[in-house]
Amino acid sequence: MAKTQKKPQQQQSQQKQTGTKGSEKILGDVVPALVQEFIGRTGFRGEITQVKCLVEAGRDKGRVIRRNVKGPIKIGDYLMLRETEIEARRIKSKVTKGAYT
Repeated sequence: MAKTQKKPQQQQSQQKQTGTKGSEKILGDVVPALVQEFIGRTGFRGEITQVKCLVEAGRDKGRVIRRNVKGPIKIGDYLMLRETEIEARRIKSKVTKGAYT
């Protein structure tokens, strides 16, 4: 009786993926920013809060920028920003709710 030799399984050089496609951009360097001041509310129904925050790390460390935040927030909270180059547009009118007029 002849024995059949089994071929060794070919091992493929596969790298484990840590996330989905394009997640490297999303999970890039995040920068903490401390909320210092409320500017006002904006958005179609007033659901967006505009705040001034102090960037505490990264290239723009020490810079105070204006950002729009959705959801509950208070002074002293930290925002984790994906980028610190783009600043939110200034609210033109002193409206507590509603869009730009």
